[in-house]
Order: sequence, then C-alpha cells, then structure tokens
Amino acid sequence: MNVLPKKLTAIASTLLLGAALTGVSTLSHAQTTNPTEPVSMVTQWDKTFTQSDKVDHRKVTFKNRYGITLVADLYLPKNRGDAKLAAIALSGPFGAVKEQSSGLYAQTLAERGFVTLAFDPSYTGESGGQPRDVASPDINTEDFSAAVDFLGLQKEVDRNRIGLLGICGWGGMALNAAAGDTRIKAVATSVMYDMSRAMGHGVGDGKDRFSTADRRAVLAYLNEQRWKDEESGTYAHSNHDLYVDDKGNVTAAARTLPEVLPENPHPVLKEFFDYYRVPRGFHARSVNSNGAWTTTMPLSFMNMPLLSYASEISIPTLIVTGEQAHSRYFAEDAFKAVGSKQKELVVVPGANHVDLYDNQAGKIPFAKFEQFFKTNMK
Repeated sequence: MNVLPKKLTAIASTLLLGAALTGVSTLSHAQTTNPTEPVSMVTQWDKTFTQSDKVDHRKVTFKNRYGITLVADLYLPKNRGDAKLAAIALSGPFGAVKEQSSGLYAQTLAERGFVTLAFDPSYTGESGGQPRDVASPDINTEDFSAAVDFLGLQKEVDRNRIGLLGICGWGGMALNAAAGDTRIKAVATSVMYDMSRAMGHGVGDGKDRFSTADRRAVLAYLNEQRWKDEESGTYAHSNHDLYVDDKGNVTAAARTLPEVLPENPHPVLKEFFDYYRVPRGFHARSVNSNGAWTTTMPLSFMNMPLLSYASEISIPTLIVTGEQAHSRYFAEDAFKAVGSKQKELVVVPGANHVDLYDNQAGKIPFAKFEQFFKTNMK
C-alpha cells in the first residue's frame, strides 16, 4: 500500500516529479511546500498525443474558490482573427491528467474554432492541493466553475459563449456545475460516470452493485481507515473500486490498475489497462497510470450525490456514450434526469468506454461535439 507522511506529501510529490520528468520549470521551496500552489509547470510538450500545427498552446494557471491553483493547457485556433470566440472548459477522465484524453479533445476542438481549456483538477496532475490524489464532488465541481472564471477574462473569449465538456467521471462533475453555474451556456459529456453513484453503490453490469448492507460495510471500512491514517500520520492509498464479499468483508487493491495484467482479466480491467498502463495512454502524473487515490477519498462522494439537481439543468445538453460501454447506464440515467428540453443522447455504435478516450478506434464523434457547441453557443 502506498503511503506518504502527511508532512512530506508536498515535498515528496515534487521530488518524484522532478526525478521522473524533464522540462519542468523551477518552483521555489516556499511554493512547493504551499499546499495550494502548483506541483509543477512542465514547459515541454509531454502529451500522449501529437501537437497540432493548427493550434496555439499556452500553459496557464488560475485559482478556484478554495484558493487552490489549477494548472491548465489553453488551446487557441491559429486562424482565429480578432473576433471573440466561444470557449469550452474540459476535464477527465477520472484519475487522468490534461496530457491525456481531455487535452486531445481540447486540441481537436480548438482546431475546429473554439478556445479550449483542459485542466488538471485540484489535488492531481500539476495542480495544487494537499494531500495528493484526492477527489471531491464539491471542489471538483468548483474546478469547472473556476475554469469559467478564467475563460471569461481572456481577451480571445466571448464570455457569453462558454460551455463545458466532461469525460468519464468528470462528465458528472460537468453536469453538476451546469446545474448551479448560470454562466454556462451548453454542457456535454463523453462516456460519463456519476462518481457518487459509482462509489456509493458500486459499478455493476448495467446496474448498481452494492446492496444496502454492502454500502454500510464500505462506509465502516473507510471510516475505520480514518483512524488508521490519523494514528500513522499517513494517507493510505488504494483502489477506489471496493469489493465486498458475501460475508460483508471489504477489500481494496493497492493500485487503481495492476502493474501487470493478470491472465483472463475482466474485459473492463483490460480496457483501462490497455490505455493507462501502456505507451498509448500512460502518463507519469496520472493517478490511473501510476498509483491510486487516497483510500478515504470515496467518503464524500458516498454522502453527497452529484446529480441531485440535474432536473434544474435548463441549458442545451449533449450526452455521448458507447454502445458497448460498461458506463452506458450512467449516461442513460443522467439523460433521463436532466431537465433541459434541449437534450440529446448519442450512443456511438460499437464503442466501448475507452474507445472514446483517445480515438485510436476512430469513434470519438468530434463532428457531433463541434455541431452541438456551435449551434448552442452562437
């Protein structure tokens, strides 16, 4: 199990990144030990996709309402002229970094005429926040609104035409932000998860996996871990997808994904492994590629449902999922819950969940996303 002393998390994370990466701009000791400041600011192109010659790229930072500094990649069309453009803030998948799927989506949509911003959520990637490897339904929803704050102040952006696009677990965050932030004009998701439901009720085969007893067992397990963390002065890390046996015993793998794929793996495990753990999608700063979330991370998601106010979403909404995606039921149920009269569910034929991460299979419907945002952010 991966644990780091609480007092050393900021220093250790910086040292690890410095050893693993090149092209990192120097941060002072005061900055690296400030829990709200960026962990790093890599200046070289270190994405899992090729840089486009049709797009200008800038590394930027902005603060959220909790004072945490987020690090992001801003993409602008080279042929943008002087007119202010519509903008899209993007993040996800859950446990990924902006150098992976969200960056690819952002760069591709910038090629199609939008200003786009792919950001690392709080506590992950290059963004600030201690301890590392934490997610929060509140703070990560706020991260999207903070991205809107930033975009609305850019000279290239028409602040009355800002949308969101969330991938995987950040699809639920994007919908949650759209329910509360009236500045957002359109929202889209790709192979979305509702992370509150996923962690609170278990990801099953097209339905929730946990019984009420299972859920209570998971809560007891996580709350017991709080005492262990306090006693040891460390934050334990483990897989957030917990297993409950028929006797109510809860176990968790030490990592989100294994170092080596086991024989006869579950198809969903193989999907994720064949993206995050191989050169195709591996990135050193990605939780899914290189480690796990803090063990107690699911607690807030289990107690604070993300889509409580989905019925109040009134803006144009596009929900995209794959025909074969194990996450499809999250998308279909969210679509039913969204209150907008201008909503559309797109099921991509033959696509599994990870097919819509990097377009290796050629199945990401970029033309549909382009049409949706251009139509609804005129």
